[in-house]
Amino acid sequence: MVPILPPALKAAVQKLVMGTGGLGARASQMSGHFRKGGNSNATLDFNAYLVARLPATYASVSACIKELLLRKPHFAPQTLVDAGSGPGTGGWAAAEAFPNLSGLTFIDINREFLSLAITLAKQSDHIALRQAMAQTADFGQSLSTTTADLVIAAYALAELPLGKTRVATKNLWAASKDILMIIEPGTPQGYARIIEARSALMADGAHIVAPCTHRNACPLSPPDWCHFSVRLPRNREHMHAKKATVPFEDEKFSYLIASRSHTQTARARILAPPVATKGETRFKLCSENGLSHRKVAARDKAEHKRIRKRGWGDLF
Repeated sequence: MVPILPPALKAAVQKLVMGTGGLGARASQMSGHFRKGGNSNATLDFNAYLVARLPATYASVSACIKELLLRKPHFAPQTLVDAGSGPGTGGWAAAEAFPNLSGLTFIDINREFLSLAITLAKQSDHIALRQAMAQTADFGQSLSTTTADLVIAAYALAELPLGKTRVATKNLWAASKDILMIIEPGTPQGYARIIEARSALMADGAHIVAPCTHRNACPLSPPDWCHFSVRLPRNREHMHAKKATVPFEDEKFSYLIASRSHTQTARARILAPPVATKGETRFKLCSENGLSHRKVAARDKAEHKRIRKRGWGDLF
């Protein structure tokens, strides 16, 4: 499991939702709104959002930052733009990963979300969060002259029509001095936006850091799509809001990390949970040569030991 929410963020959320009743029904209604293609321009139940969606968003952003640091271990951004920030979840995840972060800007078209992001950020001990700036803007149109070493857009392209993905991606890329990280729901629709974003970025000369291990066309075809999963713990409020019976949640997401600098190409990435039997472990891989399936026999002790802890989303 990924780390739980930072204590300061957890405390700030609990303070805001304290005494709020009926979160289960309200969270379900909110989830239905997003599943039907709704966006955050509509009036949202922010308390339900904080309890039901913020933990999963934080987990997926944290997982993608972890992958970024595996591929670029010396990356240490000074500035961050959290585009389509919502309550600022991406900013919190980045602040945890990059203690030397000194400048942070939340950008969202929803002024209420921006106000909430600043309210939560002021509860942090991290200077970048406490001094974060808020900017009302539609990155699907323009980000003016705002730039940062790291730009994160988490579950933000989903709020735009698919046809606007390329323009929005170009705006995000123009704002990035080094790294752009895009995260979308792990659905066929989310994957479709990632593919559009990938095409736009590669046309602009971007280097794809992850998850792709090549610059070829994606070898997947419907009904398959590229997505991954991160498991996060649920607290009591989260379980109640989700009407859950298990103390964890598996958040499915699709993502793309692009850089302005060259990144050494990885060989292959695991695209599905490995299947282990008594005699072998089977992997579904994506590499420069396309899709493949690799079997590692248990009797091949050296190779089996090397790969036995590899999981869905890891490099093979």
